[in-house]
Parts: sequence; structure tokens; C-alpha cells
Amino acid sequence: MPHLPLTSFRPRLWGLRPSRGLPRSRPLSTQSEPDGSAISRRNREAKQKRLREKQASLEAGIAPKNKSPAESSKAWTPKERVLYEIPTEHGEKKDVSRPLPPAYSPQYVEAAWYPWWVREGFFKPEYQARLPQATGETFSMCIPPPNVTGFLHIGHALTVAIQDALVRWHRMRGDRVLWVPGSDHAGIATQAVVEKQLWKERGVRRHELSREDFLREVWKWKEEKGGEICEQLRALGASLDWDRECFTMDTGSSVAVTEAFVRLYKAGLLYRSRQLVNWSCALRSAISDIEVESRPLPGHTKLQLPGCPTPVSFGLLFSVAFPVDGEPDAEVVVGTTRPETLPGDVAVAVHPEDSRYTHLHGRQLCHPLTGQLLPLITDCTVQPHLGTGAVKVTPAHSPADAELGARHGLSPRSVIAEDGTMTTLCEDWLQVIPSDNPSFGGTLCPVSPPSLSYFLAAFELYFCYSSTGSSPICGPGKDSVSTEGTGPVPGPPEPPHGAAHLQAVESGALELSPSFHQKNWQHWFSHIGDWCVSRQLWWGHQIPAYLVVEEHAKDDTEDCWVVGQTEAEAREVAAELTGRPGAELTLERDPDVLDTWFSSALFPFSALGWPRETPDLARFYPLSLLETGSDLLLFWVGRMVMLGTQLTGQLPFSKVLLHSMVRDGQGRKMSKSLGNVLDPRDIISGVELQVLQDKLRDGNLDPTELAIAASAQRKDFPHGIPECGTDALRFTLCSHGALGGDLHLSVSEVLSFRHFCNKIWNALRFILNALGDEFIPQPAEALSPISRMDAWILSCLARTAQDCERGFLTRELSLVTHALHHFWLHNLCDVYLEAVKPVLKHSPCPPELPQVLFFCTDIGLRLLAPLMPFLAEELWQRLPPRPGGPPAASICVAPYPSARSLEHWHQPELERRFSRVQESVQALRALRATYQLTKARPRVLLQSSEPGEQGLFEAFLEPLGTLGHCGAVGFLPPGAAAPSGWVQAPLSDTSQAYMELQGLVDPQTHLPRLAARRHKLQKQLDGLLARPPSEGEAETQRQQRLSSLQLELSKLDKAASHLRQLMDASPSPGGSPSP
Repeated sequence: MPHLPLTSFRPRLWGLRPSRGLPRSRPLSTQSEPDGSAISRRNREAKQKRLREKQASLEAGIAPKNKSPAESSKAWTPKERVLYEIPTEHGEKKDVSRPLPPAYSPQYVEAAWYPWWVREGFFKPEYQARLPQATGETFSMCIPPPNVTGFLHIGHALTVAIQDALVRWHRMRGDRVLWVPGSDHAGIATQAVVEKQLWKERGVRRHELSREDFLREVWKWKEEKGGEICEQLRALGASLDWDRECFTMDTGSSVAVTEAFVRLYKAGLLYRSRQLVNWSCALRSAISDIEVESRPLPGHTKLQLPGCPTPVSFGLLFSVAFPVDGEPDAEVVVGTTRPETLPGDVAVAVHPEDSRYTHLHGRQLCHPLTGQLLPLITDCTVQPHLGTGAVKVTPAHSPADAELGARHGLSPRSVIAEDGTMTTLCEDWLQVIPSDNPSFGGTLCPVSPPSLSYFLAAFELYFCYSSTGSSPICGPGKDSVSTEGTGPVPGPPEPPHGAAHLQAVESGALELSPSFHQKNWQHWFSHIGDWCVSRQLWWGHQIPAYLVVEEHAKDDTEDCWVVGQTEAEAREVAAELTGRPGAELTLERDPDVLDTWFSSALFPFSALGWPRETPDLARFYPLSLLETGSDLLLFWVGRMVMLGTQLTGQLPFSKVLLHSMVRDGQGRKMSKSLGNVLDPRDIISGVELQVLQDKLRDGNLDPTELAIAASAQRKDFPHGIPECGTDALRFTLCSHGALGGDLHLSVSEVLSFRHFCNKIWNALRFILNALGDEFIPQPAEALSPISRMDAWILSCLARTAQDCERGFLTRELSLVTHALHHFWLHNLCDVYLEAVKPVLKHSPCPPELPQVLFFCTDIGLRLLAPLMPFLAEELWQRLPPRPGGPPAASICVAPYPSARSLEHWHQPELERRFSRVQESVQALRALRATYQLTKARPRVLLQSSEPGEQGLFEAFLEPLGTLGHCGAVGFLPPGAAAPSGWVQAPLSDTSQAYMELQGLVDPQTHLPRLAARRHKLQKQLDGLLARPPSEGEAETQRQQRLSSLQLELSKLDKAASHLRQLMDASPSPGGSPSP
């Protein structure tokens, strides 16, 4: 049967007033995949191809065009996988005695560590209290309990990555940390999934089973599927205290929910009432606002709804005429997109100052369907400039109409039943519809706009137009949502209570970050309404309220309802209310269950044992931080604040960190129907396209959505998803700032951070080899660098520690990732290690150099550990142990480097001076590239008119030559003539460099190459100039490309001129000064 947006009063429901006040690791060992050599060969060939393409783009002076995610996904090639196959019992420490494999392999690195962390108790606050660096402070947080119905997606992975990074930092810092895991029973979603499964496998509907039998089926499903989320959390490296895991339907949570309901009821905050709610006809239950999806309608749209044999029309605006009583030629026309609610109309309203209807004030209108007389009323909320300026009033099926009707004393008329069929109130007028109308199957008909339009058209009572707008759709039930009148709902809001929660934010007692979320918080609590906590389901916490059958409370005609933690307690209350012995009373428990958000709102304290006075509750409540998605600010965070304050007398947390929504690389919202919702494990371990397609087919998508999603997957991931690893995924997610818009995530971005992991891996292989087996670390305090390069890298390390500490303290993890990426890649790997390679070959090697290498590695890995726990642990465990006291068992409980402890290494002036040297290195490399000096090591002379500049370069002459891929570097006196056969490049306004070309470049061979390159670039330049100017950003990019091409052409012309001079010049002995 059709299930459309309805609005009618349901039976009385319960409402709440605003308050007063990972897969398990197998034993594995090192072994390459079959055909590893072939894969390596393909990797080399692909790398060479990319280098050629990169060189071509550099010659063109422009960056390659941004690729779409689909194009990027075609670029990756399978990497050689190395497996950890050393026999290791589950929970035993990983064997790190073997040498590191030649390349980073996530599967090798991530094997065995997590079970060992858990078994050793590193994630428990009791262990952390014994650490040498213990601060005595606590840090507590709970994971937003994910729905038990399915699997974690990338949005959940973002939450886990952020929370775990913060948790691991506090733990290494010495705080006593508790991070509570848990999952939500997801009442509506779980029941919908199990009902579909029962129908698919056994052809059984829920109502064909008893409530007890159905709940057994749900618990059976939960036991089979519920562990999936825990395995995903382990795969993501989440350092949760698993001994404290809870589920919102377990015994402890059930006790907390019952206690909360009883307390709220006794406080007068819970009551039964008939009010409008969102109603799903497919689920036959009230649903929350967050479960209502607004589907845009560009115009006339047909949607397939559950139970409807044919698609149902939406996006139509009907203009219906209401004749004026006593005036056959006069009528008032109203517009509506919901003609199915016409039988429920009780009035027509206009604005009191609308001159078109002034003469009709107080008149009666004839209902076009029923013939009943309806009053024409005036109300200032009517907007006269919209449509005809007249609106029909249907209090039973519209929140706005309900408020308008209440102001004018109009009684609601509910004409749509809970299952979406028309009620008996419509029976008289339905009888006149021809029986051959295919939209009707009898007197009581499914809600169907075409059915009503058929009737209206027969009497020429309406006109129909296409209309843009949106339609509310129930996420779990996939049917159209109605606004229905129903029972147990919250009472009217009381301004002082919402004001208390507003004041908490305004006073700073509750900190929202980013701060721009305060505006939404203020608006919500300023306009807060009552919360319908009833759900007409079987799966969930059954409401602890009982109807005393055939009894009424003293001096009352209403049904007698009592509330108690047990039936015995409720019976005692009933006896007191009725004046009869409890044993003689018959009690019937309310069959409804509580909204899932009710138990979730208790999670911060129910997970710690509330209402019992437990040690965990006393030590870790209120929580230190609540981190979650910004879309849950009001539905979950606001309700936790309301119930936490009411039930515990204090805010459940003092700080709230909200992250943005995750979208795919094309900026689209993650949606199953788009095929872009990914299991994080598919990015971690890699997955073939066929497996992705099989997962879609195993889901609950209808055939149309399945076809769209499958097509999108084939386009986005034509070769599947490459193996990226947990650390790369976590680092990518944390690298996006919390401020600003949504997070656009592409697999190619994660893959680039896997390459970063490989860079760190190779750096450690080099450093461990350089240290050797006999190396013994000195205390950090004893390290006093003599070399300027050693002092520079230690200063960079100290600055990185400062940036990381600031990022963690402000919870801006993008600052941390940027600092670490810059240090490891650009400071350590690209500069320092390259600069000291020749020094390490000296015999003897300077004694300070190995010590510097060790501390850069040890401190750098500890800085990295909260974000890349597996890679950091694998590499840190292989470092030589420090002399003295026993080392930390794991890097996850080792001290996090503090900025203060490294402050004596920080030399900002030295870093500033070396940045000048790095600029000179880039200039020398550019010269080499222009003249294609691939193997030659030309000599270099530096010349400066400023005496201080020569001193700057003197301290770094050897690194300058090494990094610039040059030979000996010397100085040319100020004012001296440029050497013959040497090419000049400016370094600054007062300095320049001269590079030797004589004898290293054959002008006759090289000039034709330059000419060919110039011709190619000139062709590109002419093509750009021929294009008409664009607008906005496109024109800016065009101008940038023009400037880049012109600059490159100028360099080529200058190089050609130098080469021609070399051809004309005859060699002169002694003409080239020695550096």
C-alpha cells in the first residue's frame, strides 16, 4: 500500500519536556607475493614513466591538470606485499629481531601489534597510573556509539582517527586515560533490517510472530553481526579499553534507562499526550527528525514507495476552489501539494489585511469534497504574497496548521490512518468515486494524490502545476514521512530551562569548537520544543509505564497510568492512586519502546555505571571531551547536556569538538545509492572492484539504486582500491582541519600518505644501518652538536615538537600532521640525510652524527605515534635501547616529547640562515636541469657584495655542494670578472652563483635539444594566447600558465646564448680560477 507524507493524530505517546536545570591477526612471516619480481619490474617501469611525464610538465612550466578520482585511481600499480609469518601466539609480542623488509608493507607492519597492546593492558587507566611520566590527571572520553546494524564507514573512521590521536597523546603525556567503547541498539534501523531478513529468508512478517519470538530473532542477528564494528575499530588501531565495552541494550544500560525515565517522570518532565510527530507508515512508528531525509524535487517527480504497486507523483501544486456559501459564482482558491489531506480541512485562512478577501471575513466556504461548511478565518501568519494568499487549514496533518488551529479553537480532523490508508471519516465522499478508478481498491483507500485528483477533476474543482520543493523520506523505511498526531511526547518548553543550557555555552562552562557552532546551539535551545520519546516498535527499551485497566485516578476521568522501575513498584503506585489493593488491579505495560536517542543521551554516565556510585563514575565523570560529527550537535550533544544536567546535576563534559562531514573526492555526500560509502578496511587492505560490487548486491538497495551505485563504483574504482594501510588512512583523515567546510577525501590522497610511510620506512633502514650493532645512545642532555647541519636538524626537531604540542593542546590535528610531514619528509629525508651521506663515509665518522641520527629517529617516532601507531611501534621497537632505567614496553606508553625538554636545541636564527642556503640549492638544481647535467658534478663559485653573506655560506659549503649535486664549492671575490665558460644564476639582490659548463656540455649536441624544447613551449604559449580570456579563477589560472611559459622560454633563450658563447670561445689555460 502507498506510504506518503501524512499528518494525523496518533494514539497518545510519551514525551519529554526540556529539563530543569579489527580482524584478528594471524601468525604470519616475511614472504613476498607470487610474481613479486614482475610486480617490482612494473613498478620501476611505471615510476620511470611518471618521471618522464613530470619532466615534461616541468619543461612546460606548468603543473599537470588535476585528475578526477577516477583518473587518479588508474595511476596506481599493485605494490609488492610482504607478510609477517613468524609464528606468534595471539597476544604475544611481535618478533622484531629480523631485518626490516626492503619496502614498507602495511600488512607486515600492522600484524600482531594490536592484540599485544590489548593483552598488556596499555589502554587501561590502571596501567597508565604506574607510568614514570604519570601526571596524576585524568582524561576521559566515550566513543559515539555506532549503530549495531552495519559497518563503520569513512565518517566513523574520521571520528576514530581524531579521538584515538588525542587519546594516545594524553596517554603518552602521562595522563590516566579512559576511552569507553560501545555500540547503539539502533531501534528503528535494526528492526527494519531484521524484518527484511525474516521476509527474505522465511517469508514471515513481524506481526506473525510474538513479541518475544521476534526479539529472540533480533538478539540472534545482533550476536552474528554485532562484532563487525569491533573488528573494524581494532583494524583502525583504536586504543579503547575493551574491558569496559557496553551496549545500549545490555543490563547496565537498561537499568540506567529505566532509572532515568522514572526520575524524569517524577520530576514532571515526562507526560502522555496527543501531538504531531514524524510518522513512518511503513514502520508504523514515530521517527526522529534525523531519520527524515529531505529529497529535493525539481518538479513533477514519481517516487516508488514501499507497498505501492506503481510510482507515486510528487512535486505537483494543486489549486482547489472552495465555493463561498450563498454565492454560487464566488470562490476562494487555495494551493496545496498534498491533496490527500483535503478531507481533513477544517478552515481556510487569509491575512486580515489582504484586501482581496476583506469582504469575505466571517463567511462560510463549502468544502469541495464533503460539502461541509468551513469558516474563513484571518491570521497574521498567512503570507498574502504567496500563491493566492489563501491557505487551507489541516491541524491534524501539519505542524503549522496545528498551531494556527489551536489559536482559533479548531478541532483537528485525522483522515489518514497509521498504515497510510484513508480513515472512515472519508467514507461518504469516497463512495462517489467510480469503482473503475484503478487508484482505489475499496472504500478505505491508500493515500494517493492521483486518486484525489481523479475525483477533483471529475467535478472540475482544481488545476495542477509542476512545483519545485522537497519531500520528506524516512531513511530506515524508505517511505514518505508524515507529520502525525500521537502520544507520549514531551511537554511544552519552559524558557528558563533552555536558557540554562544557553548560559553554559555563553559562560564558557561548555566549550564548543569550532566556535561558529554556538549559533546553531543558541537557536536550537532558544526555540526548543518537546521531544517525543515513544517509538511503536518491539526492539528497544520498553517504556516502564503501566495502564491500570478499567481504572481512573482519583477525581479524574482520564486513563490511569503509573510508572515504576518494576511492575511491583508500579502496582504500589497504582494502589495509592486508585485506593484499591494492588493485588486486585490489572496492569498492562505500554507496548511502545523509547527512542534510541534516549539511551544514547545517557551514554556518557550510564557507560560508567550510573545510577550506581561506581569508582569509574567518581573518577572519570564528567568526561574531559566529547568529540563527534557536527551533524549530531543538536540530536545527540544537546540531549546529552539536557539529560546529564538533569540526572547528574552537572554537565556531562566541558568541551565539545565537532568535525565536518566527510565527502568523496568529487564533493558528493557519502551515500550507498552513489556507491561511494566505503568500509575503512577496504582502503586499509585494498579491495578488488568485483568485491566492492558484491558488497553492493548483498545490501538492501532496490534494483534502481543498485544499478546506479554499481555504475558509480566502476567509474570511481575501475581497478579496485589499492592497499593503503591504517596509518596512511588515519594520517590523511587527521590532516584535514576541523575549521571550514566539509572534508573531501579521495583514495589517491590516502595513497600519497602511504608513500610517505614508505619514505619513513626507508629512512629508518638507512639510519639503523648507519648506527650499526655496537651503537650506544647517550643521554639527550649530553648531546652538544658541533656541525652546523647537526644543529640545524635538531633545531627543526625541537620546532616540530613545539608545533605538535600546540596542535594537540588546541586539538587542531592538521597542525600536527603538517609539522610531522614537513619534518620527516622535507627536513630529515630530503635534506639532512642526503647532506650527511658523504660524511658517514668519512673514516672516522664524527661521533656526534650517529647520536643525532638516533635522537631524530627516537623523538620523531614518538611524535608520530599518536597518528601512525603501527608504523611508529614497528620502527621504534628496533631502535637500540637507551642505557639506564628500563625502557617503556611500547611506544604507546613511552613519554611524548615535550617542547620544553627540547627547547635548548631550538635555534630560529640558524634555521632562517639555512633557508637561504636551501634557496641557493634550488637555484643550482634549476641550472643543472636547464643544461641537463644528469651525471656531471660541476664546480660552483659564489660571489657576494655583502661580507656577511659569505660567512653564511661558509658554514654550509659541503652540504650546499652535496644537496645541489655539484662538485667543489668556492668563492669568487667581490667585483671579480665572471669566469669564462661558466654560467651565472642570481641567488639574491647581492649574490650570485657561477656553475662550470666548459667541458661538461657539448653545445653542438645540446643546442638542438634546447631548440626543440623551445618550439614545444612556444606552441603551448601561442595556443594559450589564441584563446579568448575567461572569467574568475579560470582566467587567473590561464595568466599563471602564461607567466610560467614565458619565464621558461626566457631561461631557454638565455641557456642557448651561453652555449653559443661556449662554441665561440676558445679554451684558455688557467682561465678558470680554482675554488
